[in-house]
Amino acid sequence: MSKILVVDDEERIRDVIKTYAKYEGYEVDTAEDGLKAIELAKENDYDCIIMDIMMPNLDGYSAHQEIAKIKDIPVIMLSSRGEEYDKLFGFEIGIDDYVVKPFSPKELMARVKVAIKRNSNERKPNKSWKKEGLEIDLEGHVIYVDGKQVSATPKEFELLTYFIQNEGKALSRDQLLSSVWGYDFFGDDRTVDTHIKMLRNTIGQYRKFIITVRGVGYKFDSENPEER
Repeated sequence: MSKILVVDDEERIRDVIKTYAKYEGYEVDTAEDGLKAIELAKENDYDCIIMDIMMPNLDGYSAHQEIAKIKDIPVIMLSSRGEEYDKLFGFEIGIDDYVVKPFSPKELMARVKVAIKRNSNERKPNKSWKKEGLEIDLEGHVIYVDGKQVSATPKEFELLTYFIQNEGKALSRDQLLSSVWGYDFFGDDRTVDTHIKMLRNTIGQYRKFIITVRGVGYKFDSENPEER
């Protein structure tokens, strides 16, 4: 049985999520703020954390960053703010997903299922990929640019890996959502475009390998890169 932690300062929201999660077969713990969430994460092994951003004592982003120092747990953030800036910041610090309030509990449970499945199935092969000064250690989950390790979010790494596995193919945004995020109807084009922008910034001059295919989506091509 998978175990999840629900963190929100509103008791009503905690109760609703807990009810749906238990119906789906999850074991559930709850916390009313970020400090309590950190305490519980240290004491328990969770398969997923659902956490509100705006909370007293310690906000969700700060709590996530502290938890990430000790354990690798997929985190789905809840927020009443749906601006791109807020989502971008969350993805940059490594959250797995971002859900805007008000939300559908059924959709949230679908996202939890995807997050847990992807995290439990991640088995990196013992090999690396390199082209020019861009190198990816697939086992170590590390990206190097011109010999220097660069900081990348989990989704950036998954996106780059998927591109490499499908080099030369024009991939639609729907394909990327389905394959990298694990769902094909909850996300939107902005989710993909935001992460592509982040990934391009991360790999610097080798952004030339990620080519925008107008009317389709994106293509990764290290043999015939796009000159910028």
